[in-house]
Amino acid sequence: MSNLTLALAILGGLVLAAVVAFNTVTSRRNAPRQPDAMDLDLSPDAERTSSSAGGVEPMLHVDPHQVPGHERHEPLFDPDLPAPGATPVPTAERRGGLDPLIDVIAPVSLDGLASGDAAIAAMPSTRRAGSKPVAIEGLNEHTGQWEPPVPGQRYSAFQVGVQLANRTGALNEIEYSEFVVKAQAFADAVNGALEFPEMLDEVARARELDQFASAHDAQLGFVLRALHAAWSPGYVQQNAARLGFVAGIIPGRMVLPTSEAGLPPILGLSFDTQAALADDPAQSAIRELSLSLDVPQVDRTEEPFRRMREAAATLAREMDGVVTDSDGQLLREETMDAIGADLEQLYDTLESRDLAAGSPLARRLFS
Repeated sequence: MSNLTLALAILGGLVLAAVVAFNTVTSRRNAPRQPDAMDLDLSPDAERTSSSAGGVEPMLHVDPHQVPGHERHEPLFDPDLPAPGATPVPTAERRGGLDPLIDVIAPVSLDGLASGDAAIAAMPSTRRAGSKPVAIEGLNEHTGQWEPPVPGQRYSAFQVGVQLANRTGALNEIEYSEFVVKAQAFADAVNGALEFPEMLDEVARARELDQFASAHDAQLGFVLRALHAAWSPGYVQQNAARLGFVAGIIPGRMVLPTSEAGLPPILGLSFDTQAALADDPAQSAIRELSLSLDVPQVDRTEEPFRRMREAAATLAREMDGVVTDSDGQLLREETMDAIGADLEQLYDTLESRDLAAGSPLARRLFS
């Protein structure tokens, strides 16, 4: 073999080795990042446990509904502006779970006492009128408190209520009529006399409450996008777990729970469900994830927006990503500050209407 042939062979080998090395490095660089070697318990049993500990998950990013004369905002930050024609709802006596601030309440008077067992047997099969929840409460003979009927207890009166508004819109005439039918059937079954509020007045009140809720609703979302290498589901879960997030009920969803069981989570974190359900999740490539905050569902004392900002910044730093809005625009510090200031005004406005964020009434209204 001549020197020239040998030189060409060596050169060809070197080129081939360089190509293989380049492809190997590129493949490794572009491969989804994997979690560190640590025991990250994200089994179904752990998901069930964390879900019970973290409380109820509200549905986030609900599509805003249309109401004549205005649109629901997502998110809009002018919370200090009252809805057109809005007038304060008169403060009334709070009675049990039902509340005249957000419910139509129809009292049921009795000649004597009714058992909780009889009331439960008389309950309607579905506790909704259209899209609005229906609830029944009894006045406990011994405690003097309104409560859902309990077996073995006796009640001197009942009240049937339907919610005036929620995120599906205001109570309308058809839903009110369905409520009347269900309430009357219950009253007849317990031998009670039912008194209904005027339908047109209640429907008008429902529209006013819905206008207020539409103008003061906010569901915030940040998008964390990978700058270079994609992320595997395990890598996302590991980094989120370090910030206190736990597995949610839905694959590809994690939540930051409150300290009190049974309450909605403070924040939600979600990524591609298909990536989480892949046969080999380690090979799934995730290039973005979402952080979400349902503002009216979380008490302001939890400082949810501050924690959302900190979680986004930490994840972006640790995972080599950037924080943007849903349109891909970078969210800068001054933008975050402006959103935070508007949220404080929103909190104040909700509190002025006895609908403080995170309160039972607010969680019901904004659901």
